[in-house]
Amino acid sequence: MAQTKQQALQKLGRSKFRSSFHLNEADRNYVTQKGMETIREHCLAFVKERLAPAYPVNDGKQTPMKGHPVFKAMHACACCCRGCLEKWYRVPQGQELTEVQAEKIVNLLMAWIEEEMKSSR
Repeated sequence: MAQTKQQALQKLGRSKFRSSFHLNEADRNYVTQKGMETIREHCLAFVKERLAPAYPVNDGKQTPMKGHPVFKAMHACACCCRGCLEKWYRVPQGQELTEVQAEKIVNLLMAWIEEEMKSSR
């Protein structure tokens, strides 16, 4: 993940599939109710559970499309499975994520959520 968050978000915005994900009103209300720090904690937990292992359980299908704002962010940012991480960010499959890699992913997901919270959809 050598590119900056802003570069990554711009590239993702050019993808028809990735740019189709947005927070709905319920997602926005959840983020507002919980606060960004709690959402960051959820984000880190999901990354550690669903992406960090070298061979995540159900890889490729481990991230639901809805149910939590972070899940939408994971799909919008191509951080939903190890295959997408490799394709978009050259993070090799079959190796556990480092703490630095996990933190960069969390930062990207949070930047996407913050941008979504600013926009009026």
